[in-house]
Amino acid sequence: MFKRTLCVAAFVGLAVAGHAAGHSEAVQTTIQSQLNAFEAGEFDRAFEFASPTIQRMFQSPEMFENMVRQGYPMVVNNSRVDFLELREISGRVWQKVLFQGTDGSAFVLDYQMIETPDGWQINGVQILPSVGVGV
Repeated sequence: MFKRTLCVAAFVGLAVAGHAAGHSEAVQTTIQSQLNAFEAGEFDRAFEFASPTIQRMFQSPEMFENMVRQGYPMVVNNSRVDFLELREISGRVWQKVLFQGTDGSAFVLDYQMIETPDGWQINGVQILPSVGVGV
């Protein structure tokens, strides 16, 4: 019984991972488009990639810009961006993104994505704890 339950759980896990992976290109394109807007200083355009919930929360591109510059400076000023794993957790799609700061520091951010009639939008971002190894 345990082996069968484990196999079913593994199959369901693979199916969920496959579902999320099927959206990988579209999700990454949305995030990259917002990052390109940040780099160009076009916060009005960057605001358009935020979900309706985020847009209501910040009310204007100017308030959104203030939040991003204060809380997430690495998305505005970075030297490298790498997309890591895309996964589905409790029905929500999450994309991990590695940012390298211009000073060489590294940050992993987790983007919660939602699919809307307008395509994929960013519904939240969290900075994940650093797991660096000391010397």
